[in-house]
Amino acid sequence: MSAPRPARATAWLVGALVALALFGNYYVYDAIGPVADLLQRQRGFSDSQVGLLNAIYSLPNVVLILVGGVLVDRFGAARMTLWTAAVCLAGAALTALSPGFAGMAAGRLLFGIGAETFGIATLAAIADYFGGRSLAFAMGLALAVGRLGSFGADMSPTWFAAAYAQGWQPPLLIATALAALSFAAALAYWWVDRAPRRAGLLPTGRGAEAFAWRDLLHFGRAYWYLLALCVLWYSVMLAFRSTFAIKYFQHVHGLDLAAAGQMNSHVFLAAVFATPAFGWLCDRAGRYAPFLALGALALPAALAVMALTPWPLWVSTLLIGVSFSLVPAVMWPLASRLVAPGRFGTAIGLMWVAQNAGISGANLAAGWLNDRAGASAANPAGYDAMMVFFGAASLLGCACALALWATAGRRRHELRSPA
Repeated sequence: MSAPRPARATAWLVGALVALALFGNYYVYDAIGPVADLLQRQRGFSDSQVGLLNAIYSLPNVVLILVGGVLVDRFGAARMTLWTAAVCLAGAALTALSPGFAGMAAGRLLFGIGAETFGIATLAAIADYFGGRSLAFAMGLALAVGRLGSFGADMSPTWFAAAYAQGWQPPLLIATALAALSFAAALAYWWVDRAPRRAGLLPTGRGAEAFAWRDLLHFGRAYWYLLALCVLWYSVMLAFRSTFAIKYFQHVHGLDLAAAGQMNSHVFLAAVFATPAFGWLCDRAGRYAPFLALGALALPAALAVMALTPWPLWVSTLLIGVSFSLVPAVMWPLASRLVAPGRFGTAIGLMWVAQNAGISGANLAAGWLNDRAGASAANPAGYDAMMVFFGAASLLGCACALALWATAGRRRHELRSPA
């Protein structure tokens, strides 16, 4: 007999609040890309400094995110979502209000300390309420709404043209307001969550097993392939799309800021609709690894089309959108099936430790390559080394996805049945 679970209406209310919290958080993360050119022109930042503003977001999580996963297991998703949303709001405000690069970098650092554990907590929240019933669809839907925040950040030069006309700071103040919206949604989720958790319908977190490093050795081979794919895929996707894509479109393809932001936003516009659809399909088909491999393959294909062909840019951004829809829609539900429920936060935390190291390294490497080659509107060929770097990393990610598919196909006992 299955254990009692929260009412369906409560589950969907929590899902909506979590999605709204993700919306604000995603907007803040992607707020740097649209102001990158303004930061260079108005504040004299180099590409390395712009890259560092997103790289420093990830740097603390190379260590702290595993601790964050353990804390989610220990204290529960609702409290950790609320606490980390408050940290993210403080970081967004510091970034927008700081007069110099050091203050902005400190704000992004603080935002990163909160945001990655916030991401684990929101995934755990969906797993709490939807485990065993439409999990991939619910996660996909929450991520889709979150990506509307990224879409909004990319479209902000068009939607908030008056703010951008005033300089680099007003757009970042808008991002701070959306961080406040994220905190309000997290607070509402924490309030709604209290009743079902006290009624014993959800784990309290107090029963979580003590963490031991040796437990990581018991994760199966499929989990480690998934971790490697996570690192490589996110390193390319976030370093390119969230930091350098808009500048690349401006300098290499001759778009103005508004048009470049709109082109970059197509990735998330596609993901808003496709992520929950792919999640629903995976729930029905019960086949995760083939979809994951397909999503991983779409990324290097998109980069190749963008850099090597005269095809319209929307072809590449559509392919990136397919990849950005498929991979997260499959990756996180699959992770929940590869590890025991009491280790989900820890397993995701370990993945994000490695992921954040990769994202930081990719941002710094891409910025260094661009500066070294003198990449600019006057020298668009200077971006070639960056694109080769991103292409090679995405191909390695494809190899990991294929290895995972082969392993999961041979060793289905590694896949835990849904709760």
